[in-house]
Amino acid sequence: MKKFMLLYNGPATPPEDMDPEKVKAIMAKWGEWMDKVGDAMVDMGQPMANGEAVMDDGSAGKATELSGYTIIQTEDMASAKKLVEGHPFLSDKTGKFSVEVHELLPAPEM
Repeated sequence: MKKFMLLYNGPATPPEDMDPEKVKAIMAKWGEWMDKVGDAMVDMGQPMANGEAVMDDGSAGKATELSGYTIIQTEDMASAKKLVEGHPFLSDKTGKFSVEVHELLPAPEM
């Protein structure tokens, strides 16, 4: 089995800035998605915010709009992408949100 990191990219709204009923509905959709993923879930992950980039020349750069991550485990990239189908982070349908799927590779020997 291979591990894949899902990176949530987009301008997510903090829950405290949302109507509590909307938060409840969104979290229910996340629960449904996690049930679908089942045993393939390695790390549910968590939200991220306030990112900053440190550049290779020591300067500050602009961080991407990463707003969370999840780690799943499955046979291959095609299977990983299949598990992303119906993901609640993609429900907006505005083109502002994406889920990037990256295979996690073994670290090189030191």
